[in-house]
Amino acid sequence: MTTIAIVEDDEYIGDLLAEALTEEGYAVIRAYSGTEALMLLEHRHPDLILMDLMLPGLSGEALLPCCKGIPVIVVSAKADVDDKVKLLLDGAADYVTKPFQIRELLARITVCLRDAHEPDTSLLWAKGLCLNTVTREVLAENTPVHLTRTEFAILKTLMQTPTQVISKSAILDRISLETPDCAESSLKVHISNLRKKLNAVGGKEYIESVWGIGFKLI
Repeated sequence: MTTIAIVEDDEYIGDLLAEALTEEGYAVIRAYSGTEALMLLEHRHPDLILMDLMLPGLSGEALLPCCKGIPVIVVSAKADVDDKVKLLLDGAADYVTKPFQIRELLARITVCLRDAHEPDTSLLWAKGLCLNTVTREVLAENTPVHLTRTEFAILKTLMQTPTQVISKSAILDRISLETPDCAESSLKVHISNLRKKLNAVGGKEYIESVWGIGFKLI
């Protein structure tokens, strides 16, 4: 069962939230201060946290960094845009201003839980390599590797099917939209440069040439 933690010192609001969440089939745990919430998080790992900011003891702003890995929806009377922006940039998943509509809050909870359980498709992991398709960062054994646009496209193609041999023609076809200037005559040069860069950082070979067919990750 999905568990939601309510961190709210106003007992009326906390009871209202607990009742609505229970009716929706969620399990509920509660904390009435930031300090109590911190102690709770030492022993429990809820799926989502609903958190006020103006709490006794530890404030919501101070508590937020302690909630790493758990989506947090801030539920606060603070309506200032700067407050909202700062909290979202500091890691909050969403921000709901009091007074709020229960139906809207429940919808936001559903979205946050759905997003939290969806896999991050921007990251590719294989053979000690990590590639971020959004930021275009590449790590070999957790160390950054600086690649050209063509080298990045080739590596991404190999990492998308890390156990398969990819033919030269298939590589050229898949990278054509990202690197239209890459031709069969220059592909070997790009792959050679890619292999050297990965080897220099990771200290081992990552790409294998399969004679007469193409390339694959080792």
